Amino acid sequence: MRLIQRGVMLAAVAIAGLVPAAASTAAASAAPSARATGQTATSCSSVATILVGNAPDGIAANPRTNTIYVPNVNDNTVSVISGKTNVVVATVPVGLGPFAVAVNPRVNLIYATNNSPGHTVSVISGRTNTVVATVTVGFGPAGIAVNPRTHRIYTANANEGTVSVISGRTNTVVATIPKVGYPFGIAVNPRTNKIYVADRNLGQVTVINGRTNAVVARVHVGVSPVGVAVNPRTNRIYVTDDFTKTVSVISGRTNTVVAAINTGTGLFFGVAVNPENNTIYAAGSHSDGTGVVSVISGRANTVVATAPVGRLPAGAAVNPRTGAIYVTSPVDHTVSVLTCRR
Repeated sequence: MRLIQRGVMLAAVAIAGLVPAAASTAAASAAPSARATGQTATSCSSVATILVGNAPDGIAANPRTNTIYVPNVNDNTVSVISGKTNVVVATVPVGLGPFAVAVNPRVNLIYATNNSPGHTVSVISGRTNTVVATVTVGFGPAGIAVNPRTHRIYTANANEGTVSVISGRTNTVVATIPKVGYPFGIAVNPRTNKIYVADRNLGQVTVINGRTNAVVARVHVGVSPVGVAVNPRTNRIYVTDDFTKTVSVISGRTNTVVAAINTGTGLFFGVAVNPENNTIYAAGSHSDGTGVVSVISGRANTVVATAPVGRLPAGAAVNPRTGAIYVTSPVDHTVSVLTCRR
């Protein structure tokens, strides 16, 4: 069974346990009490809804080229979107069951995990929109992250309990890090060269030293963490939990949880950070499956706004240069484009 099928089922299970839709909506609308916390009010608006391939899941943006990349699980393709026009400008065939994607903006290369037989990473040239290499990794690669400073790529191999380390210079696996439970989401802080891996089974985040490829800490965050995002400027890590409906905030300095933010919605792995304004975007669903993005202030650790998106949203990304937020819906086969202002 493909990982996407497991992911969608898990998301549905999490949503089924929520409070009734009316109560969830009330909680979400009550949460953005910006004035009560002394903040400027935030409002979000929909810019576009883009039809992509079949069952888009992960998503990533290249801020230098203003291009967005979306793996379509059931099409075995990656859709390439122009952030300027919000139009699909190319469709790149990759491996079977592409699930997540990450970008190295320094070299304009894109990396997509292929979860079905083969268990590979497709390396895409952002200049030609073609696959230039295919790298075999561990069994069941889910999340993927890039450190643009070291040109290392990390895949969370969910069915094997490992993290593969790929050299971006040679497109080969140079290390395999064991004993990371059921790894799913993964993120990198390029400033500290630390990697953060969500372990769904043990309710923790595994912290890896990128220089030594050694596990240096395990941080308990909840019940079923899935998504991870990092703000390199503040050295804070944000982890979504699809059971507790919270976003845990980890201090990268102390490897401790400093806050837990209740979004009032079921969450999957869609979480993104804009370091330019210290804002976090977490994609979730109400009990009826309607999608919503919770906008979180990184300074106050509170939800300051919400915005509707497609049903059962999965991935989330932000372009820090333009401020545009992108959220995939595997059910609607779309990408929602939002902007938020304070």
